[in-house]
Amino acid sequence: MTYPDSELIINEDGSAFHLHIKPEHLADNVILVGDPGRVDMVSDYFDSIEATAENREFRSATGTYKGKRFTVLSTGIGCDNIDIVLNELDALANIDFHTRDDKPEHRTLNIVRIGTCGGMQPHTPVGTCIVSEMSLGFDGLLNFYGRREEACDLAFEDAFLQHMHWTGCQCIAHPYAVHADEELTARICGTDFVRGITIACGGFYGPQGRRLRAPLADPDANDKIRAFRYAAPDGKEKCFTNFEMESSAVAGLSRLLGHKATTVCLVIANRYAKEANTDYHGGMEGLVCKVLERI
Repeated sequence: MTYPDSELIINEDGSAFHLHIKPEHLADNVILVGDPGRVDMVSDYFDSIEATAENREFRSATGTYKGKRFTVLSTGIGCDNIDIVLNELDALANIDFHTRDDKPEHRTLNIVRIGTCGGMQPHTPVGTCIVSEMSLGFDGLLNFYGRREEACDLAFEDAFLQHMHWTGCQCIAHPYAVHADEELTARICGTDFVRGITIACGGFYGPQGRRLRAPLADPDANDKIRAFRYAAPDGKEKCFTNFEMESSAVAGLSRLLGHKATTVCLVIANRYAKEANTDYHGGMEGLVCKVLERI
């Protein structure tokens, strides 16, 4: 397939339109962070840096760590930005920017998002690291793509909607449930992180059940979400562990595009205990070091 100029926009220097990364500067191992300042936190561990790029909230650095090549890239906040990031990363990997045709062989990226989140259960207190083995997207992004049903866990979606009584006239986008790559998830999780099911929201306040001055459509949503239990095919009972804002799009688009992806987040607030910690930078540095070693 040949992609026209309007669909695949390439800058004059040969870089991807938003990310400003050139194809030769994309590593197979990609770390996504929300905060542009966190790119420096990750790349400071690199033994060498071969390329950097910056445009809007998208900053990147490509280099090596203990002989392994990495690209670290900031995404900003939200699944809408992940739509840009994942599609342009895939284009850099699998489309020839000179001919605008698909490359003959598919290139698979290992993608790990490192971020912060809000814990939802007593066993996910502040300071816990949670690896999202599944994400439920409230953002609706994957509903715009074909083969969405093939990528998602439809039984889980149905069970959740029935539990929440969100059927009929509810005004939210249809939630989509996506499993992260199992092998990459196991590698990142190790024995010291918590495996969890994450809800990815389209906002920080109302969509996550925070009420300031604007009223909520479903004031009891968080209590219902916390109480949800699902009997998985392996016989284990699953529950939601945390809120964040990007993991569903990372997992969903990666699955559709043929990449391996997972998300790991540091809990900086526990919604159950109503506690928060804004001085979490040391914890993030420790998390970054472990991901670099395990990816």
